[in-house]
Amino acid sequence: MAGAQSGAPVSMEHTMGIATTAKSVGVENLASPFISDQNRWQAVVARDSRADGQFYFSVRTTGVYCRPSCGARQPRRENVAFHLTCADAEAAGFRACKRCRPGASTTGDGHRAAVERACRLIECAETMPTLADLAENAGISRFHFHRVFKAATGVTPKAYADASRARRLRGALAQSGTVTEAIYDAGFNSSGRFYAASQAMLGMTPSRFRAGGSGETLRFAVGQTSLGAILVAATDKGVALIQFGDDAEALVHGLQDRFPRARLIGGDAAFESLVAKVVGLIEAPGQPMDLPLDVRGTAFQQRVWQALRDIPLGSTASYADVAARLGAPRSARAVAQACAANPLAVAIPCHRVVRSDGALSGYRWGVERKRALLDREVAA
Repeated sequence: MAGAQSGAPVSMEHTMGIATTAKSVGVENLASPFISDQNRWQAVVARDSRADGQFYFSVRTTGVYCRPSCGARQPRRENVAFHLTCADAEAAGFRACKRCRPGASTTGDGHRAAVERACRLIECAETMPTLADLAENAGISRFHFHRVFKAATGVTPKAYADASRARRLRGALAQSGTVTEAIYDAGFNSSGRFYAASQAMLGMTPSRFRAGGSGETLRFAVGQTSLGAILVAATDKGVALIQFGDDAEALVHGLQDRFPRARLIGGDAAFESLVAKVVGLIEAPGQPMDLPLDVRGTAFQQRVWQALRDIPLGSTASYADVAARLGAPRSARAVAQACAANPLAVAIPCHRVVRSDGALSGYRWGVERKRALLDREVAA
């Protein structure tokens, strides 16, 4: 059940790990550290490749302009001028260095463009392109393409394709005449392969998903905390939803809207004890988290959510930090999207993720709740 509640699957525009748009495969957009001429000169001296594309430098005695990382002999400072673009340098009368070719795309730019093309191919194809096909389209070997794709997106091409098909499946189940039609509309070439993967994709059987959760049983209850109302819902496998809200009735209506035909049962005394444990995580952080959880999401979401659980109590990490720990340093925005799709407030501590400058933002249940949770954990 949690799979249907955990947000949109992987795509270039949604969670996965790529970014919110096809052009944002990189990390968070931070202010450039190469604003002053002093910092720019230090980058030139250090041949700092991070400065490439941020500015260019020209040398009066040679008449050429270069990238900051150019390996040519270091010029004298008094002969150097800085330019924001290649066009600016050429307008000042300088020609491009033949060694570092400042006007050409970098290898990293080319790889990012190749990954973006591959994502478009995967999303639009009726059947999953093979790794060989994707690598050939990118113009690099299969092994290297696989490594580049995972570094840029945080997941393998196959995992990306699975998540893309899950997104298409949800739409197809809502629009197609039958489940069988939806299977093929979503790009599955056999019903057997589809049913083997459907539970993980949807969190329930396709027919139940199509029927708005018909046949599913969810126990739920709403509790009150010092941070507002909280709804806890669970399947027979474990807690599948924890949501903050300002209005208890609105939280219940939201659950009903999500699964209009599911069987919703108010929690009994045993379930109330489960809710009490959730409230305890909020009011007295630091106690062991022994809640049974029923969490399903995309491959990348699962990796992010596990990384969040690994952040120590009272500590924080930036989206970029989490991306780096996953071995996908360019997927910071995808990490942020996975945090936004988290169905289990507090149990999966997305409140411990902050911006790179330490500022609090992006908490789906409100920044003030995020600040309060962190303050309590620090004091615990």
